[in-house]
This record gives sequence, structure tokens and C-alpha cells, in this order.
Amino acid sequence: MWLKSFAVANTITGAALASPALFQKQSGLGAFIEKESALAQQGILNNIGADGTLVQGAASGIVVASPSKSNPNYFYTWTRDAGLTMMAEIERLAAGTNSSLESLIQEYVDSQVKQQVVSNPSGTLSNGSGLGEPKFEVNITAFTGSWGRPQRDGPALRASALIAYGNYLIAHDKKSLAKTNLWPLIRNDLSYVGQYWNESTFDLWEEVNGSSFFTAAVQHKSLVEGAAFAAALGVACTGCSVAPQILCHLQEYWNGTAIISNTPTNGRSGIDANSVISSIHTFDPAAACDDVTFQPCSARALSNHKVYVDSFRLLYAVNQGRHAGQAVAVGRYPEDVYQGGNPWYLTSLAAAEQLFDALYQWDQQGGINITQLSAPFFSDLVPNATVGAYAKSSREYTTLAQAVRAYADGFIAVVQQYTPGDGGLAEQFSRSTGDPVSAIDLTWSYAAFLTAVARRSGSVPDTWGSSSATSVPGQCSAATVPGSYATPTIGSW
Repeated sequence: MWLKSFAVANTITGAALASPALFQKQSGLGAFIEKESALAQQGILNNIGADGTLVQGAASGIVVASPSKSNPNYFYTWTRDAGLTMMAEIERLAAGTNSSLESLIQEYVDSQVKQQVVSNPSGTLSNGSGLGEPKFEVNITAFTGSWGRPQRDGPALRASALIAYGNYLIAHDKKSLAKTNLWPLIRNDLSYVGQYWNESTFDLWEEVNGSSFFTAAVQHKSLVEGAAFAAALGVACTGCSVAPQILCHLQEYWNGTAIISNTPTNGRSGIDANSVISSIHTFDPAAACDDVTFQPCSARALSNHKVYVDSFRLLYAVNQGRHAGQAVAVGRYPEDVYQGGNPWYLTSLAAAEQLFDALYQWDQQGGINITQLSAPFFSDLVPNATVGAYAKSSREYTTLAQAVRAYADGFIAVVQQYTPGDGGLAEQFSRSTGDPVSAIDLTWSYAAFLTAVARRSGSVPDTWGSSSATSVPGQCSAATVPGSYATPTIGSW
């Protein structure tokens, strides 16, 4: 039972939940979000060819990771980064935020028609292997240097972005356009997933070769929504049939309290932002708090969030004085040494976004259920919180929801604290000083900001059908489906 007098752990200032100081801080945060949202959107546009002001030489529709050309050189297009970025832009289009984005999205589609057929060190389109190539030159030619390849998340993420746009077209009575211009690309990518999902891959950080939770999670999502999209178009997706097997293997990453994001772990703990980023990119606003798909509000995802965030509390000097229940700067994984092993803007934003996702799901479901597994997460925020089900109409629900929202806002406030005056978001910020570090104007950082604040405002993507894809086979199989690949063509819009 809850005590009549309970305390809510402070997550932003040093004040109690209802203090004027806290609301003043939240008001300041709101002003920052409004200003930074416009800057982040422009930051994305600056990094997309051919008109992006910071990426001269990039082909039309090509999403460049960063204008940085040295230490590090990110002047390439990654299939993964581009897919995640365009998903954010497609969501903005679907939400009615900016109708002018549609031409940009169509240019991206046309660019991928060209990119899919480029022979590269990973292979060619003839057997699908070339689709696993992680990055290309900005003029849509092959990058031939040594690299961590293949990376099998790219085709799944591109397919999901294109499906989102395809669903938008269908909703606007343009099914024929979706079938003609999008399906050939999507079919190739889904065929790749169905054929190659059970083979080794480099993870999203391009460091560990093996199995990746993030890769498996986005592959499963792409096949589930791909099957529904194919049905809507009246076509077949044979590779989509292996989705249950991917879901089965996805359970193997769970260790009882957290997700071990890579196998092998390469000597690390396995606690990794990979898992939180997976949760937000497989978020389904129509889903229950489902542990099987690791939905943001699930006990598994909340327990994992706590373990992940806590692993950075004492690691960075910028987190000094931030205690349990308070947001902190977080990075990729605790053992990280790349560019000094610092916190990242996009991972700190992902920590916030998962919580905003969870708040949306609880609101839709009409209650919060605290289990033994999720209790440590909640007790950091509301010390007297106990296991139980709390209806939306209850005082306890209000207290819990307010505490989680304040905690989520705390991660945005961390980003605010270390964002320079011009609003530019680099890849990282220094673990000791908070100064921007590594690649400047990282496109993914800007996209992560936009999706995090969209969820904060209650703007969510369409359902991807998670609720119909939670049946885990009794025994996992390595079954794959040989892919069928065809050269896509550029259609008129």
C-alpha cells in the first residue's frame, strides 16, 4: 500500500514535484524545445542533397550523416541513419506539420532506387547481398574502403520508412503510386531481411560482429508491417513469414533485468543504448505494455532503462551530483572509448523518448501496472511506490505519471544544458566539460530531438501491428526464405 504522505524523487531541480521552481524550469524547457525544434529541422535539411547548404556535392535526396570530413569523416550516407531520419520527416508529414516535406521524401525515394543497384564490397542486388552495405559516397557510388560490413539493420529501417510513406499515400487515395514507386524498393529490402536475418552482422555502432538486439528488433518490425502493407497493395511478401522466428530469438537477449544488446559482447557488460533505441523505434502506440516486443511501457523495457541509465551515473563528471531518480547524460555503453567515450545527444534523447512513449501508452490503456520487475524503476521516482495496478482515475496514477514525465523532461534538460547557443547538435558532448565533441551537425542527433519532443507533445506514429505479432514459437528456428530481387525503376510522382 502507498503511504498517505509520499515523496516524489526530484528529477530536474532540487525542489519537490509541485514547487514553483520546478515549473519555472519546465517553462524554460518549453521555450528551448520550441526554438531547438526549428533549428533541428533546419539542421536536417542542411544535410540532405542536393540543396543542403552544408553538403555540397551530395546527390538529390541523399541524407548525409554529417558535414564533418575529418576527425571523424562522416561525409557519407548510411542506410540506417538515412532511414531513421526520413522516418522522422515522414511522421512530420503525416502529422500535418509541414506538407512541403513530401517533395523531399520523394527525392529520398528516388535516391534509394539508384542506391539499391550499386554494386559494393558487400555484394550486388542480384542476390540481395549488396543491400547490407552500410554506407555509400554522397554521389551514390560505392564506398570501397575497409569497414564493418555487412550491417543488416539498414534494409529493415529503409523498408519501415518507405512503408510509413506508403501508408500515407494509401490514406490519401494514392495506392497506385505506393505500389508503383515504393513497393519495388520495399520488396527488395523485405526479401533481404527474410533471407539474411539469421546471419552475423555488425551492430549499429559498427563495432561488434555477431548478433544485435537492435538489428533483430527492427527486422521483426519491418516484416510485420511489411506483411500488412503488402496485403493492402494486393501483393505477396513471402519473406515476411519468418517474423515469428525473429521474435523468438529476440527473447534470447533478455537476462532477467536488462537487455544484453550484443552477442558476443566483446568483453563488455552488454548494457548498451542499442536496447533503448530499439524500444523507441519499435514503439507501437496501439500496443499493450508487452514484454515480448519490449514495448516502452513494458516491465522489461523499464527495468532495462534503469539499468542502462544507472550505468552512467558515476561515469561522467557532468553527472556529478545527479542521484537516483534524476536524469543524467548517457552514452552508447559504459566501456565506450570512441572519441573519448562521451555522452551522446541522441542516446540522451532516446532515454527521454522511451519514457514519453510509455506515458502515451499508459494514458491510452487507462492505468499503470507496477510489477516486481518494474518496481525498482518506479521506486527511484516515487520512493513509496509499490507493486500494484493503478487506474488512470487514481491519485497514485497521477503521481506516477507526473514523476515519469518530470524524469523524461530531465533528459531533455540535460541536452538543453549542453547544447551550444546556436543550437547545433554534434554527435557527443564532453564527459568532463559538456562541450560538443566529435562530428558536428549530426543528422541523427537532429532527428532524435524531433522524435523525442514529438512524443512529449503526444504526437505518435501509426501502429505497426505489434499487438498481432506477440506469439512466440515454442521452439526457435533459424528458418529463412530465399529472396527475390529486381531492379527498381524511378516512377513519376
